[in-house]
Amino acid sequence: MKLLTKEIRMKLERNFKARVASANGEDDFHPVVKLFNPVGAATWLLTEIEPNGDIAHGLCDMGMGCPEFGSVSITELENIVTPFGLGIERDRFFTADKPISEYYKAARVKGYLEA
Repeated sequence: MKLLTKEIRMKLERNFKARVASANGEDDFHPVVKLFNPVGAATWLLTEIEPNGDIAHGLCDMGMGCPEFGSVSITELENIVTPFGLGIERDRFFTADKPISEYYKAARVKGYLEA
């Protein structure tokens, strides 16, 4: 599955450019896309990506009880094949209702990302 549509990539790149251009390093964006492992606990809420790049940034939960901000290769996610032959998927129905910092606070309290 192609994880990032052109529209999603454009929004992620726009956030990256806004953060770089910001005098105070503004980076508390609403997540643009939610990716997840359909047979595991890993979830990613991504807020930005370097223009024409592969590394996206956001809140990453690998299912080990300690969600954290990090980076991930979109190419690597697209190439993952689970034991059941499935790949990482994009939540087509996800709509962020708060900035990434609020998802982070809730995830740290619960020990997992709930979005």
